[in-house]
Amino acid sequence: MSKKSNTRTLVEGAMLIALATVLSYLKIFEMPMGGSITLEMLPLVIMALRNGPKWGCFTGFVHGLLQMIIGFSNVLYCATLLAQIGCILLDYLLAFTVLGLAPVFALICKNQTKIGYILGAVIAGLLRFLCSFLSGWLLWGSYAPEGMHPAYYSLVYNGAYMVPDILILAVVVGVLAFATPKLFVSEE
Repeated sequence: MSKKSNTRTLVEGAMLIALATVLSYLKIFEMPMGGSITLEMLPLVIMALRNGPKWGCFTGFVHGLLQMIIGFSNVLYCATLLAQIGCILLDYLLAFTVLGLAPVFALICKNQTKIGYILGAVIAGLLRFLCSFLSGWLLWGSYAPEGMHPAYYSLVYNGAYMVPDILILAVVVGVLAFATPKLFVSEE
């Protein structure tokens, strides 16, 4: 990849991180203890599908780092240093980095790239859900109502906003893939 292409991709990533950050504040629905339905994942998935998993994961990681800095007070609610590290990884860094893997899963549908984009977005979204589920179970399980298993609580709590979030992501990626397929092609 040429220096010009790297610069262009870096600028594209920065713009999509900025868009994802703005979209993170436009909440369709917000849960009482964190988590919301937004279009925040969309720019990160588009970056990955346009430029591959390396750039996608990098962009997701940087966005996760930015979200962590913006919401660092959440990390401080963790009781131990180990829990704080787990929160940083599962709620921020890994949670957004995995969105960069969308093109890897899009390859499953080799001859149907538009369907592949949707599938890639859904599986990447499910990986983000897995991060939220593990965080809710392992780090925030003490908030589960008495008598409810922390894993079940995490599944229900995180599923309440992540499942609609992933479905909306899939629909929007699908509409964009069919309406403007060139959006998913990098202009190197």
